[in-house]
Amino acid sequence: MGRRPPLDLSLYLVTDTAMCHHFGLAATVSAAVDAGVSVVQLRDADATDDEFVDLGREVMAVLTDTDVPLIIDDRVHLVEAIGAGGAHVGQSDLSVKQAREQLGPTGYLGLSVQTTEHVAGAREDPEEALDYLGVGPVWGTSTKLDAAAPGGLERLAQITSASPWPCVAIGGITLERVALVRRAGAAGAAVISAICGQGDVAAATRDLHSAWQGASR
Repeated sequence: MGRRPPLDLSLYLVTDTAMCHHFGLAATVSAAVDAGVSVVQLRDADATDDEFVDLGREVMAVLTDTDVPLIIDDRVHLVEAIGAGGAHVGQSDLSVKQAREQLGPTGYLGLSVQTTEHVAGAREDPEEALDYLGVGPVWGTSTKLDAAAPGGLERLAQITSASPWPCVAIGGITLERVALVRRAGAAGAAVISAICGQGDVAAATRDLHSAWQGASR
């Protein structure tokens, strides 16, 4: 299995359909991508599979002429139907091996981790099976009610140091915290409410992008 081209993880948008209701999901994603988002993850735990596929195709329509991939949260079996670029799984979802088997060799695959033990567990699979880790929550978050306890910057730094894969920090990341996670070794910052539901999606995204670019590791 060969390596897929590396992802630009710097500004990773995780969608929230309800938060995006004012402008609509596809319009929110389009504005965010134009302003600097580098990866989009489609997440909607309340949608049926059919509804999720419809949402995914709407988002894919605005990503078609961009270099920004769409990653599907959890529902690896829907990646092909949506035409997405890959999937992201958690500790209680499909195993990395199962997800990779479903995706095939060309789809991107991310894994959520909260501890260095999770990193050690992931290393039991071939390194090329994964493309990145999602690390968090770093701070408390209200957008994922079943999230683990926040680990803080110290644990983020421990995980980024232990991981052979690039790490995306998630959980409570605001404009003021973007530089902190980059300095802790993260390859990217994942945000939800910092973009979704903002009155000016493009301006909010540009500010986050500038904060990332201006931070030194």
